[in-house]
Amino acid sequence: MEKSVFTDEYAVVLQLLRQLRESAGVTQVEMAERLGQSQSFVSKYERGDRRLDVIQLRTICETLGSSLPAFVRSLERGLKSGSP
Repeated sequence: MEKSVFTDEYAVVLQLLRQLRESAGVTQVEMAERLGQSQSFVSKYERGDRRLDVIQLRTICETLGSSLPAFVRSLERGLKSGSP
């Protein structure tokens, strides 16, 4: 198991995170404010420069009106099809 942000699987995670934020109509700046973080924090995790732990991922999903289980279902579909 490769532990890297450079895997095809992690690219799907990153794409889903951006899509979730954009579909909620939220900018990176607004997302950062909601999370109590800087805009660079959001930019870094969306680019793959920063890995998220499961609690951070759950918080991001809930902040955008989704849930971790819904995100994981989308991730599984994306991994099976090759794109989210």
